[in-house]
Order: sequence, then structure tokens, then C-alpha cells
Amino acid sequence: MDPIKNPYAPGAGQRPPELAGRDEQLDRFRVVLERIAHGRPERSMVLTGLRGVGKTVLLNALRGTAVRARWGTGKYEARPEQGMRRPMAAALHVAVRELGHPQGDEVDHVLGVIKAFAQKDQPGAKLRDRWNPGIDVAAVTGRADSGDIEIDLVELLTDVGGLAADVGKGVAIFIDEMQDLQPDDVSAICAACHELSQSALPVIVVGAGLPHLPAVLSASKSYSERLFRYTRIDRLSREQAERALQLPAEDEDAAWSQEALTAMYAATGGYPYFLQAYGKEVWDLAPESPIGADDVRVAGPEAEAELAVGFFGSRYERATPGEREYLRAMADLAAERADAGEEQDEIESVATSDIAAHLGRKPQSLSPARDALLKKGLIYSGERGRIAFTVPHFGRYLREHT
Repeated sequence: MDPIKNPYAPGAGQRPPELAGRDEQLDRFRVVLERIAHGRPERSMVLTGLRGVGKTVLLNALRGTAVRARWGTGKYEARPEQGMRRPMAAALHVAVRELGHPQGDEVDHVLGVIKAFAQKDQPGAKLRDRWNPGIDVAAVTGRADSGDIEIDLVELLTDVGGLAADVGKGVAIFIDEMQDLQPDDVSAICAACHELSQSALPVIVVGAGLPHLPAVLSASKSYSERLFRYTRIDRLSREQAERALQLPAEDEDAAWSQEALTAMYAATGGYPYFLQAYGKEVWDLAPESPIGADDVRVAGPEAEAELAVGFFGSRYERATPGEREYLRAMADLAAERADAGEEQDEIESVATSDIAAHLGRKPQSLSPARDALLKKGLIYSGERGRIAFTVPHFGRYLREHT
């Protein structure tokens, strides 16, 4: 097969595997946009799932849907060490520009509020040292500049929503890795979404994050479940995975044999990132169409080597020796339970007490390693006393490569 025309290479083709089987989410989002456009109340959205299931790709696709609906949009990726003011201001600046509102005092006022919100990130800094978000108008005084992030974000999004309503459009802000927001910023987003829903302003937040993101939001505001529509993004079914492989191949006048599709699902587990990684290597090595099961077998080691370096290894290298010991204990315990015949869904999480017993340590002594791994996004806690890998097949990688 021609490697130059490889439809599974990152960024190639019109139908990436990460969007296979996501029609329901895309259709639901279009309904959300239509409801808000007609003045109906609607909740913001949160996508959750493990790494490698295509959350970011879906988030970008949802943003594209909003752009085609002529909404103003902005997007940023949350980082644990970064406050929300600067990236949120930059995202909203883009959204206001996309609205296409005629220039005037109202637009200048909103841009001035965005600037004031952003510059409050550097209280006391000299004028020449303040971060400039690229907004030419002067910062507004007395609006979104109190220093309280919750008050300021409510005022900011209220003003942006008013501007959008004036032109009969909406604004959508997309936040990736939402679980990495700082606690005060999470609280502010919940408060702002609550206010927006009460005032029926056309502004929504669409977030994506790890499976424990709903718990993060709930811990911040008890009413968060009423503010967001939660959607779990999971691995693909057998049928969806096959379509994810077949459609890009059809675009290049190629095909997969049924035996090859069966082998691909067994190797990838239906996770979109793995389907893309395997698909790329199989395409490069397969001599002709249709692609057969032997092609999958030959390309398997190349795909696994690529995943070991780029997907698994890059994350493993971020862990300290003590944290790696903790990760390996998790992998060993999960393997033991799998060998005992437990269903896969039952071995997704491991009790922290079992890890301590496995290592012959006191649970308190392992808390620093566990907390560091949580902050690094390598594990998550879906329920008290239990943890799981954020990366599918990470346990298998640890057992085979460490």
C-alpha cells in the first residue's frame, strides 16, 4: 500500500478513527445549539473518558459544528500550574471576534471587560509588565476585575452572553483536560454556568477530561450535576471499530478482509488511538489490497513499538522510581485478578489497601506516590479508596516492558 497516501497517519484523511461511532454526540450537540438559538434553556456539556478514546478530536469536531452554526468559539487546554484568567480571556477574545458583531461601543466594552479580567492575573504589576491579550481597547474598570475569580467570571460571561444575544448568536468555550483546572477555577465555572442558565444567555462551556471529572465538579458545587450534560466516551464496539478502519481505506480504493478486522479488534481493544496506530503500520507494510490477517501480524511489533515509545513510554518516563513501583504494583494486581477469571470491567480499578499489602508497606507511606501520580494524570480515583490507570492497556505495557 502507498505509504504517502496512508489514511491512518495522524492528521490524514477526512474520517479519523477517533470520530468513528461519535455520531450520537455530534447530533446531540447540534440539538443543544438549536435549543439555545431558540432561547430554550440547555446545559453545558462535559465529555469524560480514558486517554486514547478520542476526546480531544471529538471536542474539536464539536467546535467545528459550532463554527458552522456561526457561533463564536474559543478553546484552551487547562494545566495544573496555570490559572484560568489568561487562557479564558484569550479564548473569549477569539469567540467575540468570530461573532462578527459590528464594531461599536458595546463591542469595545466587552473587549475591555475581557482585558480587565485577564490583567487581574498580575495584581500590582507595572503597566509595561502586564500581559497584553492583544486587545486594543482600554481595560474596563469595575467589571470582572474584583480579584475574586468566581465573581469576575460570572460578570465576564454575562457580558459576553449579552453581546452574543444582541446579534442572535451564541458563544461556546471548549476546555480540554478540564480536570486540571485549579479548585477555585472549577468553582467559578460552575457558578458562571449556573448564572448563565438562570438568565438564559447563549453561552455554554464544553469540557473534556478524565473519568473522575464529574467528581471534581461535584466536589466544587453540589448542584453541578444540574449544570452539565455528562457524556462518557468509551472504546468502540466491534462494528464501530470495523467501520473506523474500512471507511478511510475505501477513500483510497482499498479494503480489509474480515480476518484482518478481527485481528485488529483483538489487538487494539477498540480504542481509537490504538486503531490509528495499528492502522498506520499495517497500511505501510501491507503489499496489496485487501489487507489480510498476516499483514496485521507482521505489522503488530512495529505498532507496539511505536505505542511503547510515544504513548506509554512518554508517560512512564514522567514517573519517579517510587511512583513506578506503585504503577507496577497496580499492573500486577490487575493481572492477578484477570487470571482469576474476573471480568475486564471488574479489574479497571484497584484498592489502594491492596497495593500497600502487595508492596508490604503501610498505606500512609504510599500516599505521596499516589498523589503525585494523580497530579500527573497517570492514574485517577473514580471512588474513594480505589484507583485506576488513565491509559488503556498501561498495565500490560508495564508487565511486558518494565
